[in-house]
Amino acid sequence: MRKDKRRRLERAGWTVGDAGDFLRLSDDERRFIETKLALAAGLRQWREHLGLTQTQVAERFGSSQSRVAKMEAADQTVSTDLLLRSLFRLGASRRDVARLLSQRPRTRAA
Repeated sequence: MRKDKRRRLERAGWTVGDAGDFLRLSDDERRFIETKLALAAGLRQWREHLGLTQTQVAERFGSSQSRVAKMEAADQTVSTDLLLRSLFRLGASRRDVARLLSQRPRTRAA
């Protein structure tokens, strides 16, 4: 959000925050969610780096394309364990995973 818009809203009595503020997430919960999102984005990056489609990855995993799409979207039905195991199955090392986790999150333009 632009600074001038934020200032106007706050002057008008609004509280400005993010989804974590709204949900009253603890710092631990925020870090966990950020980690899961980073792993999901990393899985997609790694797949694209390998030049594979979601369908090809699904075939390697004995799964479906829709499941891979859910993994890359960090769907609530996907565990962090599954994301990690999938990255390793595609050849990522622990160092590669650490690099993915240390990247700055990509934000969407508002």
